[in-house]
Amino acid sequence: MLDFSKVDERPLGILYEHPEWFKLLFGELERRGIPYERLYVNEHWFDPAEHHSKYSLVVNRVSPSSYLRGHAGSILYTRQYLAHLRATGAPVVNGYDAYTLETSKALQLLLFERLGVRYPRARVVNHPSQLVAAALRLTYPVIVKPNVGGSGALMRRFESPEALRDAVEAAAGDEGALDFGIDRTALVQEYLSPAEGFIVRVEVLNGEYLYAIKIQTNPDEGFNLCPADICQVPAAGTPVDTTSAGSPNGAENGVAGNETLVDGEACDFGAGAVALVKKPLLIEAYTPPREVVEDAIRLVKAGGLDVGGVEYLVSARDGLPYFYDVNALSNFVTDAVNVVGFDPTARFVDFLEQRAGIRQLVSV
Repeated sequence: MLDFSKVDERPLGILYEHPEWFKLLFGELERRGIPYERLYVNEHWFDPAEHHSKYSLVVNRVSPSSYLRGHAGSILYTRQYLAHLRATGAPVVNGYDAYTLETSKALQLLLFERLGVRYPRARVVNHPSQLVAAALRLTYPVIVKPNVGGSGALMRRFESPEALRDAVEAAAGDEGALDFGIDRTALVQEYLSPAEGFIVRVEVLNGEYLYAIKIQTNPDEGFNLCPADICQVPAAGTPVDTTSAGSPNGAENGVAGNETLVDGEACDFGAGAVALVKKPLLIEAYTPPREVVEDAIRLVKAGGLDVGGVEYLVSARDGLPYFYDVNALSNFVTDAVNVVGFDPTARFVDFLEQRAGIRQLVSV
């Protein structure tokens, strides 16, 4: 006979910033009767003199895209709070090391290089004046993207050295012409066109392969390819269109089987920003080659991530896989049961229960 015995009565602490992204997680915790507290990072405080956590586990769900919603300070604050939790020995899912990696594309490049995985050639710069020189030995087109990324925001593609030089000259008279984001650091990186027009995201949980999906891309529609994000960054003054959001599983668009369309919703990016409905993305379940999965797991483990997605593409140029992003904030794919055949949120909560020591399976 098996009995579930509680071994830790303290609640989970869910550290989050986006008000909509974690409804599935909260719902699953409530369905199971797991005690938890919502730690809204934009209105939070901690005492450095406290040496014991009141939580059985803190689950970090703060996104590097927080600055798009007027919450840039929350990114920096989260680092301090995670450092405090680490100092006290409090258990954390995607703690300080994982979050530091996620909020730095430059550190991700260093991780790729250290582990010897293939990635698009790139340079790291801290001023627009250095872009042309940094890109000298890169193959065009190139993209310039902020070190602290999120939902493909502020990324720009340049087809030629002349186009990049023109942008740099424009930036000399207008600091907003080339926005490097909140830490004023950026990557200039070779743009690799994906073979057959799709990229692949491999999700890893607790050091094990969870699932993979391929996402159809359209370079004319920007770089926001997250399979669950419901927002993208609009051009200034773009009006909100709430009429094109369809059904959550894409049924109204005639999609069936293991394919789905991810439908968007209008969102609030904070003061001075304008919301936009994200266009549907065509997503399918996918099984990557074994060696690619092994590399993804190595990256996640070496980066200190308990849960995360690793993205790669197969380059149309040479037919080889290239890793380009490590994402610790796994919202998982929309309509997951129909796309990948199971509920990853439920698997995630299984892991949280085990990690927190909330329930222990005991033979009696």
